[in-house]
Amino acid sequence: MGFLVVILLGSAGPAAAQQAKPARIGVLLQGGAWYDAIDGLRQGLRELGYEEGKQFALDIRDAKGDLNAVEKEAAALEREKVKLLYAVASSVVTAAKEATKEVPIVFNVGSDPVAGKLVESFVKPGGRLTGVHFLVKDLTGKRLEILKEFLPKLRSVLVIYNPANPVAKESAQLAQAEAKRLGLKIAERHVASVEEIRAALRDMKAGEADAFFYLPDAMVGSQSQAIIDSAKAKKLPTMFQERGLVVKGGFASYGQNYYGLGRLSAKYVQKILNGASPRELRIETADDVELAVNLKTAKAIGVTIPPNVLARADKVIK
Repeated sequence: MGFLVVILLGSAGPAAAQQAKPARIGVLLQGGAWYDAIDGLRQGLRELGYEEGKQFALDIRDAKGDLNAVEKEAAALEREKVKLLYAVASSVVTAAKEATKEVPIVFNVGSDPVAGKLVESFVKPGGRLTGVHFLVKDLTGKRLEILKEFLPKLRSVLVIYNPANPVAKESAQLAQAEAKRLGLKIAERHVASVEEIRAALRDMKAGEADAFFYLPDAMVGSQSQAIIDSAKAKKLPTMFQERGLVVKGGFASYGQNYYGLGRLSAKYVQKILNGASPRELRIETADDVELAVNLKTAKAIGVTIPPNVLARADKVIK
């Protein structure tokens, strides 16, 4: 599968102002909502006094759902002597770590980086990786509970994920446990490629399930807009983990804002560009969550949200 390469010039921070060339930062992602994190990173660096185009350059490599492409691009960026890699989503970070040997990596991951063997500990990562940990997998049960509150008549949900992805598989188990408690059925579609995701969306039938429920899987997330469009066409509510997808037409989300996570991670980029070692940079857990709902989408798919549930939303798109 091909990948998209986008090179954007930026800035490397006040301490690097004397450099003839901007410090080059490799960015690895699988597309979708993660572009919001890159925008947040830019904003965070601006707030730290880094002028884009003079002090750092973002070299963005979008693997479009292909982890083999992530490994290839990570290795290429290290050979090209980038100052650091900025990688988002656990599967992408794992692939980048395995494909490189020396380059520092700043990450955003939604699962425990210690359990995932990315770092030794939160306090002292101990290697060349550090960054921001946020809650995605751990919120799976709560996210499903809220979807049930939004849709009192909910009986079944559809999930699409790659069972070879450990975080997605663990999230599916959490979803099954919560579904049993709520009296719901989960229809699972297992996929191993973007092509299989698209086929699953084409084969998705109206009435097969009452809603689509997102499990944390960056490959599936790379196709989030296609999921939103297919679900709306079949009048199927969607529950995601990130507000940006609700802005783009998803029905609802419960989790953290990728833009904010990118902004938060800017300080790690700054410190490493200024000479700090990742092994000493404590990992921060972002635990603030928000509930978002799109009333335009709700109307389009014929859903009426209970007023008491709607009142709890932090972000309402009208």
